[in-house]
Amino acid sequence: MPISSSIFALAQGINFIDTAEMYSVPPNAESYGKTETYVGTWLKRQARDKIVLATKISGPGRGMKWIRGGDLAFNRKNIRAALEASLKRLQTDYVDLYQLHWPDRNTPIFGQYHFDPGNERDYVPVVETLAALAELVKEGRVRCIGLSNETPWGLMQFLQQAEQHKLPRVVSVQNAYSLLNRTWEMGLAEIGFRENVALLAYSPLAFGLLSGKYLADPKAGGRLTLFQGFAQRYSKVNVQPAVAAYADVARRHGMTLAQMALAFVASRGFVASTIIGATTMEQLREDIAGCSGVLTDEVLQEIEALHLRYYNPAP
Repeated sequence: MPISSSIFALAQGINFIDTAEMYSVPPNAESYGKTETYVGTWLKRQARDKIVLATKISGPGRGMKWIRGGDLAFNRKNIRAALEASLKRLQTDYVDLYQLHWPDRNTPIFGQYHFDPGNERDYVPVVETLAALAELVKEGRVRCIGLSNETPWGLMQFLQQAEQHKLPRVVSVQNAYSLLNRTWEMGLAEIGFRENVALLAYSPLAFGLLSGKYLADPKAGGRLTLFQGFAQRYSKVNVQPAVAAYADVARRHGMTLAQMALAFVASRGFVASTIIGATTMEQLREDIAGCSGVLTDEVLQEIEALHLRYYNPAP
C-alpha cells in the first residue's frame, strides 16, 4: 500500500502497530523478518512515542528451521536473541508489547481443536520464560508482555507464576476472534475480566471470508485461495453457511458484511484492539469505518441467534 495509507490511518487515530519476527505470512525463509523491516523503515520517520508497537517471538513445534536454526524454545537465550534481532529490524530501542506468538508446549492452535496428549513434548517452564522477559522489561527494551494463540490454562499459568514469583504480568492475549470464532467467550473472557487481561482480536474478518468476497466468487484472490495452508481453520462444514447467513443479516440492515463483522468485534467490552489488515485504500477505509460502527439491538439479537445455530464454525 502507498505511504498515503499510513498517513490516513494515523489521522484516524490508529496508533497500534502489530507485527512478528515470523512475518510475512505464509512463513518461509525468504520472507522471515521482512515485515518487521518494512515497519522499521516506516517507524523511523514517525514520532516514536506516538506509536504503540507490538511484535512477537516465534515458538517451537511449527517446523521453522530457518529461525535460529530451529531452536525456538522460550528460554533466556532465545528470547534475548529474538528481541535483539527484532529491535534491529524495527529500528527502535524498545517495543511497547512483546508477545509469545504461540505456546511453547503442546496445545491445539491454528484451527486444531482436539488436545492430544500423544503430542506432548518438553517445554520451558513458564516461570523461566517470565524471568527472561522480566530482564527485558527491567532493561527498558520491553514495556509490557503478552501472549498469543493461548488457552485458559496457559493464561492462568502465566498469571499465577507472575504473582508467585513477583514477575511481570501479561497484559493481553492476541487470539483469533470473529463472528466465526468466538471461543474467547468460553473461558478466556471470564479470566480476562477478573484478571484485567485484554483481547487483541486478530482475523476479525476470518481471512477475508467475512468480507463476503468468496460468496460471489469462491476463487477470488486472497490468502485462502492463494495459500492452501490456511484452509484448516476455515474449511470446516458450517463455515460457508454461517458466512452466507451473516451476510444476509448485514444486507437486510443496510451494511456490508465486513462493516457488520468489524463493528461486532470492536463493540465487545473485552476487546482492546481490533487488528485489521488491508491491501488497498478502499479496504482500509472500510475497515476503519467498520470498527467505529454501531450495531442496533436488533442486529445483535440476530447475530446471537446465528451464533447459536452455527456455533464457532472456525475455531
